[in-house]
Amino acid sequence: MASIDSLAPVLVGAAAVVQREPDPALAREPAELMREALERAAEDAGNRALLGRADTIHVPRGTWSYPDVGRLLARGVGAGSVHSHLAQIGVLQTALLGRAARDVAEGRSDVALVVGGEAAQRARNARRSGVDASETPQADAQPDEVDVPHGAIVNAAEVRARLVSAVSQFAVIENALRAARAESPAAHARRIAELWSDLGRAAAQNPAAWLSKPFSADEIAGAGPGNRMLASPYTKRHCSQMNVDQAAALIVCSVATARTLGVPRERWVFPWSVVDSNHMVPLTERRAMDRSLGFARAGERALAHARVGVADVAHLELYSCFPAAVQVQMRELGISPDRPLSVTGGMAVAGGPLNNFVLQAVARMTDVLRAEPGSVGMVNAVSGLLTKQGVSLWSSEPPPNPFAWRDVGDTVAADVETVEVHEAGRGDGRIASYSVVHDGPRPRTVLVVDLDAGGRAVVSESDAELADRGEQEELCGRRVHLDERAALA
Repeated sequence: MASIDSLAPVLVGAAAVVQREPDPALAREPAELMREALERAAEDAGNRALLGRADTIHVPRGTWSYPDVGRLLARGVGAGSVHSHLAQIGVLQTALLGRAARDVAEGRSDVALVVGGEAAQRARNARRSGVDASETPQADAQPDEVDVPHGAIVNAAEVRARLVSAVSQFAVIENALRAARAESPAAHARRIAELWSDLGRAAAQNPAAWLSKPFSADEIAGAGPGNRMLASPYTKRHCSQMNVDQAAALIVCSVATARTLGVPRERWVFPWSVVDSNHMVPLTERRAMDRSLGFARAGERALAHARVGVADVAHLELYSCFPAAVQVQMRELGISPDRPLSVTGGMAVAGGPLNNFVLQAVARMTDVLRAEPGSVGMVNAVSGLLTKQGVSLWSSEPPPNPFAWRDVGDTVAADVETVEVHEAGRGDGRIASYSVVHDGPRPRTVLVVDLDAGGRAVVSESDAELADRGEQEELCGRRVHLDERAALA
């Protein structure tokens, strides 16, 4: 024990909370769920004094109305003067973990709290029943610090073609993956349904999972009542379940503080490395829409710093908003398809509270690593539309190198291949990817076309025959002429 750096950051308390109260008049608001998560995290560490010693609180922004929920929570758990840090939507959740650990390692923080949560199910039930889902008001409250994303998530052509929703963008990535694998639409649909069903099985061992039972492959792939098609090939059950009431909290301190407060050694989990890629490229400007150089570079750097290979990582939590995200991570990180890919059950089954799932995942990973001392776990993050990427490594054993939080965005910016997208492209070309999107009275087909004259176009067509063909046939690679409407060659 004496060989461990006294300033080394260590996660000593972790907890996840789930609320299933169907009556919105009885269900608790998001701040109450987050406060309970903090209290439980302190109980998990075995010493509530950690909350009183907290000097920093990091919160990822949710859909709630609080201007400075961090300070509200700090008062609620008896913390003294804290630095309140809010990360807006679009900031990687791994960045909060990396910053908390770095500040402890560099002596700028003694005890850091990382907490987030949602009560989206409560809010939805309130709207349906006409009940007011009130939240604690905060007058003139502002965080000490706010992080905001820099750069565009979508471009003008995507907005014009109404390719802006998460499900439609990830469906375009999914179909690009299918084309790269030269799979038939039927074989591809079966494979990703089986992938999603297998991933969801971990929820049965996750006490904080929203659902405890995964859907079968047939239940996922089959569009129908209760499982409508959203954007081909994605049905509702392929998608992250955001309408949940869940919260999670993590307590990070130095080894010295953990010893002083008597936190048992068996509760410690060390962050080994956090590597983010914050270089932003809108989807249709990526030459290879089925790839993510950011994940490749972040994974390389994180594993190299930890002196392990991906095969040495025993437990995985790949960010699972949609099947495409998981497949891209597997490809870029060299993860074998026969490995378990989640310890939570994934965001479609375990629950995907907006901008907070990574905290849920780390809380669950903490339990897994404590149960298997010495093993290494990986928890990843996605922000935007596979726009930013984060990789984190954890273990109950101290890291072989001192903890580091790095950003590989500059390297990615120098190497990633992009293409110019024309806001109103015309002419002949070849379909790079597409999706049939069900977001209105009738389906529409969004095409991403590589133009013979150079550059790329994004168009939306409401033609029923084209939509039907797009859901039955492979359109990727087909020749097309763009004028007033898209016409397949």
